[in-house]
Amino acid sequence: MKDAISLGIGEPDFVTPWHIREAAIFAVEKGRTSYTDNLGMLRLREEISKYVEKNFGVRYDANSEILVGVGVSQVMDSVLRAVINPGDKVMYHEPCFVSYAPSIRLCHGEPVVVNTRPEDCFEINVGQIKRAWRPGCKAIIINFPTNPTGGVASRGQLEELADFASEKDMLVISDEIYSELTFDGEHTSIASIPGMKERTVFLHGFSKAFAMTGFRIGYACAPHELIEGIMKIHQFEVMCAPIVSQCAAIEALSNGTPDMRSMREQYRRRRDFIVRRFNELGMDCHLPKGTFYAFPCIKKFGMKSMDFATHVLREGKVAVVPGTAFGESGEGFVRASFSTSYENLIEATDRIEAALKKLRK
Repeated sequence: MKDAISLGIGEPDFVTPWHIREAAIFAVEKGRTSYTDNLGMLRLREEISKYVEKNFGVRYDANSEILVGVGVSQVMDSVLRAVINPGDKVMYHEPCFVSYAPSIRLCHGEPVVVNTRPEDCFEINVGQIKRAWRPGCKAIIINFPTNPTGGVASRGQLEELADFASEKDMLVISDEIYSELTFDGEHTSIASIPGMKERTVFLHGFSKAFAMTGFRIGYACAPHELIEGIMKIHQFEVMCAPIVSQCAAIEALSNGTPDMRSMREQYRRRRDFIVRRFNELGMDCHLPKGTFYAFPCIKKFGMKSMDFATHVLREGKVAVVPGTAFGESGEGFVRASFSTSYENLIEATDRIEAALKKLRK
């Protein structure tokens, strides 16, 4: 739609920092155009090992416990194909990233939904997980901070989940792609909890924190036996991640932390603004503690999420995502990304206000 403002896109509005782009350009100029090791360039795996140990408190062997892939989505697919047999059950929490349930089904697994609740600010509730568990649950996927809700998990909550996963002998697949975009408190990885490295696949990448979505680089860290199994799938899916993107990722880990911190502070300012405006408009919205998404409730307007999103687009020329895109439990909510300029957010919320006034006539 012409002249619409999109709050729907799930990627940073920042251009990849110049020195990371230059690293990619220099790689091409040096003729770095070949395949790499299926696991990824050793230099990149070494940088990932140092970064994860420093920022997440877990040490992984660069030679045997790290695999580099084409974004976290592809790595997640390889993980699930490697560990799930037909009929195995995989737990995950909703509302969640759109690909989790389909990825489980593509492996002939059975998704088991755990609903998170707005009254908990969509944080993890291990009681809910225990009630949803059924015999045959082989793994659980967690994503904190969470797309689309901005929900997080405290260390205490993760310790409780770790105890339950150990009790039920479940693998934990932890997607921590938004971890650097944690605004309140410290992010904790479940892999750092004693005894959990052995039963956790830690997933991370460069798309969100370093504004490198188009470079398509993600990675998995896990015990050697798991990485070996995952690599058997990965090598036939994609062979290896693009070498130019891997060179850029090395630069991001070596010198990109200041850029990441600057972007995070701008996201924090935008978050505070859009949440305040949504609440002023009657779109009850909790303060997300991570990611760059707000997830306001629109139930008081008496409309389904899709109908509300359609109305706001037609009458206000603002695109938001219906909550149902992220699972049935997203009904009554919409996702609005604040990964756009502050000025766009001002204009977008003014347009939404005008569209809502038309509902009241």
